[in-house]
Amino acid sequence: MNKNNYSSLITRLDLNLFRVFAAIYRERNLTRAAELLSVSQSAVSHALARMRQQLDDQLFIREAQGVVPTPLATRIWPDVQEGLGFLQRAVAHSHSFEPARDIATVALAMHDVIEHALLPTLVKVLRGAVPGIQVASARIKRSTLKADLATGRLDCAIDVAQAADDELFHSFLSRDEFVVVSRSSAAIDSDSYLAAQHVTVSSRRMGYGVVDFELARQGIKRQIAARCQHYESACRIVAGSDLLLTMPRGLAISSNAYLDNHIHPLPMTVPGVELHLFWHKERESDPANTWLRHTLLTAMQ
Repeated sequence: MNKNNYSSLITRLDLNLFRVFAAIYRERNLTRAAELLSVSQSAVSHALARMRQQLDDQLFIREAQGVVPTPLATRIWPDVQEGLGFLQRAVAHSHSFEPARDIATVALAMHDVIEHALLPTLVKVLRGAVPGIQVASARIKRSTLKADLATGRLDCAIDVAQAADDELFHSFLSRDEFVVVSRSSAAIDSDSYLAAQHVTVSSRRMGYGVVDFELARQGIKRQIAARCQHYESACRIVAGSDLLLTMPRGLAISSNAYLDNHIHPLPMTVPGVELHLFWHKERESDPANTWLRHTLLTAMQ
């Protein structure tokens, strides 16, 4: 039988025939197989006839006490048994959900500037709930985010609030106010803040950062002396200079844990950073994704 014939056979094959095949193979008797399946013996005979025609083999040969399998039937039996087991487990899993059994890996996306502050806690909580789980974090890429969440390449994403999208569902995760980090312990007011030079953090090569966008709306412009990609690098720059750094409080605490920098209130009015948890609408009712979202939201709260 060539490849095309195999493909045609697979598309036409009734999976219920394999249940009949399994019952006959185990019982070696058509009457007992019919009783096992709660159908008539004629229904079993009819199903066997169809399977014989489609597989081009007798499959079972009559003898005095019932039937015996042909060499082909004996050869395919292990695969039929395994396949039926897979289907039974699939049905069972569709009606029950156990994280330790049903979740092996979790793929999250987040900006690398927040990964060091969030990921350790999330990994600890997830592995506390499912000890064998593997957690992967990837840099968030907004141009492919929707497709990645829809296909399951990503389970969830953590990002700042975005414009509404009908296919992306989201839930508030956390809000953090901006603070000022400096080497000096001296208080910082609006005048000293504007008179100082600053280091800013941005993944872009040029242009305003989040804080500068808001200050520009208020007609305020800072003096930017250095620009880098990561808050940890910026904190180290501050530790060795008189530059000021404006960053979210949570990141400031974790990034300066081993530095002698000081954290001050921001003397300017700038809205805090609001993080949301994102997932695709196709995963809304998925029990694994529902469990993951609940676990992440609880961990962040």
